[in-house]
Amino acid sequence: MSWAAGCLIFLGALLAFSGSIGLLTLKTFYERVHPPTMGTTLGTGLILVGSMLHFTAIDGRPVLHEILIGLFMTLTTPVTYMLLVRASLERDRGEGRDPLRTDAARSSPSMRAESPREP
Repeated sequence: MSWAAGCLIFLGALLAFSGSIGLLTLKTFYERVHPPTMGTTLGTGLILVGSMLHFTAIDGRPVLHEILIGLFMTLTTPVTYMLLVRASLERDRGEGRDPLRTDAARSSPSMRAESPREP
């Protein structure tokens, strides 16, 4: 049981670390949002399952309070990142930039036509 818990905790830490590396290496804010979200959510989940296994084996009784921590992290992390992206998108559009259009789309003749404006 201890080896399984250790492996889960190690894999969770690797996922969280890979999310951090993605945060550092990607160029734009919109690209940087996805890796930490996935790394945090999945990594935290694996770490919590490993913690549940470990302390259940040590205490001899089910340790379930990690489920509340996991539920909180699973619900709040993606919501927080979604709110950050929406706020950034509104700011960029207010400044006259459209971050959803790529450089290739801007130079394409079919994309040069003015898109209809929202009311």
